[in-house]
Amino acid sequence: MSVAIEITDLSKLYRVGGISRSSGSLREDATRWMRKIFTPNRKTHADSGNRAQSDGSTPPECFWALKDVNLDINQGEVIGIVGPNGAGKSTLLKILARITPPTSGRVRYRGRVGSLLEIGTGFHRELTGRENVFLNGSILGMPREEVAAKLDEIVAFAEVNKFLDTPVKFYSSGMYVRLAFAVAAHLDTDILLVDEVLAVGDVRFQQKCLGKMESAARADGRTVLFVSHNMNAVQRLCSRGAFLQEGRVKNQGSAADIVKAYLSTCGSETATSSEWIDVTNALRFGTGQVQFRSVRYRSDLEAAGFQAYPQGQIEFTMLLESKATKALGSIAVTFYTLDGTKLVNADTISLGQVVEVGPGLDEVQLTIKQLYLNPGVYRIGLYLADPLGLVLDHIQSAFEINVADLESDRLGQIPVQHGSVFCDFEVVKRNHHAD
Repeated sequence: MSVAIEITDLSKLYRVGGISRSSGSLREDATRWMRKIFTPNRKTHADSGNRAQSDGSTPPECFWALKDVNLDINQGEVIGIVGPNGAGKSTLLKILARITPPTSGRVRYRGRVGSLLEIGTGFHRELTGRENVFLNGSILGMPREEVAAKLDEIVAFAEVNKFLDTPVKFYSSGMYVRLAFAVAAHLDTDILLVDEVLAVGDVRFQQKCLGKMESAARADGRTVLFVSHNMNAVQRLCSRGAFLQEGRVKNQGSAADIVKAYLSTCGSETATSSEWIDVTNALRFGTGQVQFRSVRYRSDLEAAGFQAYPQGQIEFTMLLESKATKALGSIAVTFYTLDGTKLVNADTISLGQVVEVGPGLDEVQLTIKQLYLNPGVYRIGLYLADPLGLVLDHIQSAFEINVADLESDRLGQIPVQHGSVFCDFEVVKRNHHAD
């Protein structure tokens, strides 16, 4: 199998509070010159980078966003890039998309590259949606006739046909990302780079995008690099993964193994019923307009040592902090296995309810009437989104919960079954029929 992307000793050095040496505008160049005149002892980004490379040291005003990354991605492979915020995932994709140059190292490609890294990447705000589709096609080196042949398919997928001839500066964030993804996914590229930008779309469109990426990889043989905090999506889409931490590839292997390795570093703790868990510093992503601050759960079975139990009711109380009055369309508590498989997703979107919070602190209670999980340890994820699907706060691993293993004669509990999910079933013997 041929290699589509070959990454060799790739590194990227940034200066804290610094500016690029190739700024590209007269205003930025003038600012850089004035700073150099009035702060003559201040080292430039280039000076710092050269010193870091020549003597092996890292200046105190600099940091390595990426350091000695080596990775080969095969043609037709879907690889997930996971890691905490600040691990270097987006920097890696920006280098691969040629948006920013590396400080050192080399990248070799085989094929045309399309990317969806930020909302509207490659779009000109003053141009219409139609004009931007053709602009992106020309950037990729595609003839106008080839782009025109796919225009109807792109517009239908993005669901922006009414606004196709409107300048994209008037688009909502959802319309922007729908068209941007449709262009990246449908134009003829061999390699597709996708960052967490899909979190902007609503749930239905996210599922639509995941399905399109699956078909692009499996049917079209396209190579896909997928950066996401959604471990369920990584396991669904990707055959292989790479775990980045502090700018280095900590581990690479099968998607399931990489997700498990990443989640094991999230630092979630096992919680006891009625105990408040502070999630202020938990690993999370979202706009941050509303965030989880603390959470606790209550079980109605004291005999289990204040733990949840199969077939039991469990109540979650969440303390939310909002910067302004905000409507919430999704408040979800999700149960995962320790390897990241989603088992239970109690999401208020299925109830059709909108909850208004803020500004300040609000307390929200969510009750699962019957748990239907076998004894074991499970990870709890927390999720907030507005009615349009914009992700406000998502904590993949807030804490762990222990579902108690009770004696079979207590409370009439049905004996434990294999697997994670408990099911209530019966068997009936019908009459025997002789031959």
